[in-house]
Amino acid sequence: MNSPSPADLGRWSYWHGEDQLLRLGVSTCLLGEEVRFDGGHARDRYVTDTLGQWFEYVSVCPEVEMGMSIPRPAIRLIDEGQGVQLVAPSTGEDFTSRMADYAQAKVTELMKFDLDGYILKKSSPSCGLARIRVYRDGMPARRNEQGLFAAQLTERWPSLPVEEEGRLNDPGLRENFIERVFARNRWRTLVERGLTRRRLVEFHTAHKLLIRAHNETAYRRLGRLVGSAGTIGNRELFAEYELEFQVALRTKATVKKHVNVLQHAMGYLKTILTAVEKCELLATIEDYRLGLLPLVVPLTLLRYNIRRHDIEYLAGQLYFDPHPKELMLRNHA
Repeated sequence: MNSPSPADLGRWSYWHGEDQLLRLGVSTCLLGEEVRFDGGHARDRYVTDTLGQWFEYVSVCPEVEMGMSIPRPAIRLIDEGQGVQLVAPSTGEDFTSRMADYAQAKVTELMKFDLDGYILKKSSPSCGLARIRVYRDGMPARRNEQGLFAAQLTERWPSLPVEEEGRLNDPGLRENFIERVFARNRWRTLVERGLTRRRLVEFHTAHKLLIRAHNETAYRRLGRLVGSAGTIGNRELFAEYELEFQVALRTKATVKKHVNVLQHAMGYLKTILTAVEKCELLATIEDYRLGLLPLVVPLTLLRYNIRRHDIEYLAGQLYFDPHPKELMLRNHA
């Protein structure tokens, strides 16, 4: 990363080297492995066929890895007044302590892989990320827990992008997750290649519009943090930035936020474009706001004008090219 041009900094591919593969943890059953309690699988074609072209997977099945058989009795979360426990109702066997010990050790092991994200199996009492059923007296009592493994993963690794495969069917949630994964890989690559304060400024500058599309308040906090370089130690600075950066991107970008960023970017062109060109660009942004066009349309028009008029600051913004276009994450209206 020696003396990159603004155009380099604004391309997703510049930041992702072959030496730093995009690496995702994934529930093993989603890859088509027959590890479920009934001996089946839950293969997810988007995970295997689409994302599999871009990511290396580290597969995990907590039940099998902690010694449970295939097939095996179904397990569920119960709460009979002594806290949430993981139990097989048909046998009465309690797996709570075994799962807790396994999860503690497994998350420690996974941290050594330095993952860029994790895709969990929905509705699983071990891997479910949210709204897992908790039973009392054999009946559903509430639905507000995480699976025991998922809880350990998210608690100990708060900067890691984590999502359930079911939620990836939502175009907005899918875009947000994959965007965070690519952003984390860029950070990881930067650290591996030697993170300095100068490169931190370079990284932050390239992500400014992307961050603003997610969380304006966090964008200001990150700006103050970068500006504090020299007043706090590098280790503290980099650790705080990484966590705050991922927290910022965790906030879902909305149409309104995207429109604000698009209009902000257009401000750099207002004295250059003709009246007709400005009207065309504004109309495209408005059609996107109304849900008549996908985000990729005003972005493409803006990128054309940025290249045409050589606007260096905007050319260096990853907002316009944060991940491979083949994933088509911004093609939904």
